[in-house]
Amino acid sequence: MPNLNQLELQHLRHLIGAHETAYQKLNTFSSQAVDPQIKQMFAKSAQDALNTKQKLLSFLNN
Repeated sequence: MPNLNQLELQHLRHLIGAHETAYQKLNTFSSQAVDPQIKQMFAKSAQDALNTKQKLLSFLNN
């Protein structure tokens, strides 16, 4: 993979932060939900956000 320029790096960091925020919020929503289907939906969305954050972080490690 080619080196990232400063703007691309800035955008990548912004996306990583946004996915971390989404993960934290969705996890909180899941823990507060009463309906099992809603709880499961939030938990899955939280996991998806975490997975995407980890994929984005891998771009920084290469």
